[in-house]
Amino acid sequence: MHPILLPTTLLPTPEIADALATGRPVVALESTVISHGMPYPRNLETARALEAEVRTAGAVPATIAVMDGHIRVGLDDEALEQLATAGHAARKLSRRDLPVALATKALGATTVAATMIGARLAGISVFATGGIGGVHRGAETSFDISADLDELARTSVCVVCAGAKSILDLPKTLELLETRGVPVLGFGTEEFPAFYSRRSGLSVDHRCDTVQEVAEILRTKWQLGLEGGVLLANPIPAADELDADAMEAAVAQALADADARRIKGKDITPHLLAALEAITGGRSLTANIALIRNNARVAAGVAAALAGT
Repeated sequence: MHPILLPTTLLPTPEIADALATGRPVVALESTVISHGMPYPRNLETARALEAEVRTAGAVPATIAVMDGHIRVGLDDEALEQLATAGHAARKLSRRDLPVALATKALGATTVAATMIGARLAGISVFATGGIGGVHRGAETSFDISADLDELARTSVCVVCAGAKSILDLPKTLELLETRGVPVLGFGTEEFPAFYSRRSGLSVDHRCDTVQEVAEILRTKWQLGLEGGVLLANPIPAADELDADAMEAAVAQALADADARRIKGKDITPHLLAALEAITGGRSLTANIALIRNNARVAAGVAAALAGT
């Protein structure tokens, strides 16, 4: 017999509970970007900025994390600071890690997959992140494929992102999303963005130019009983884009360093992001912040359109 999720396991803030009960738009935000994605205090500044972007665009932000045996849906400033200062001491949580973290009352930051799970349990349909995980380069021998892709196939949440992280194998990532039946929509683009760059040379399944069109596709998919997520690929703003060739060279250098250090599994992405920041003199971090703020704005628009506000 499967255990029943106790009401106290999922803990939304009163504001979010009220917003969901009254049909106001809510946008989920992940917490690994706070603990593992950026150094302190930029991570705390960014977490606050993302919530402000969502509010300015007319929705309620719901940053998700695991604390004291609860899936917290919405964090106050004290909780944001706790995650920001904990850094890598907070556990990086994907689907497989949630039961252990909850049972042991560990401090945990949610990845794309775990945030989708928390959002779905709470009844939140739209989630903004930076870039999804995917098929890692060399996966044909390492079998290193992010759990984010399977979560997108099974959990009915729209994920707004700037594509997959540029350290990944983008063609294989898109191929696997197709196999799993996940629609990949381009927001104002027919080309899948490459995180720091607006173009990858790879096509999306469909271009959407308005949040209303995105919302209608979401409604249609889920009303058909087609469970699973939708990926809304939103390119980094042109003013914040980094040179694609320069970033590819930086990624190659960072991957070589990780290989030499034998860094693998869930530790690889935080290491590569930190390495890219060092190689680019901080430009990759600045671009990362710009694109995720842009994603938060678009996600708020999609959530509002979905809520009919």
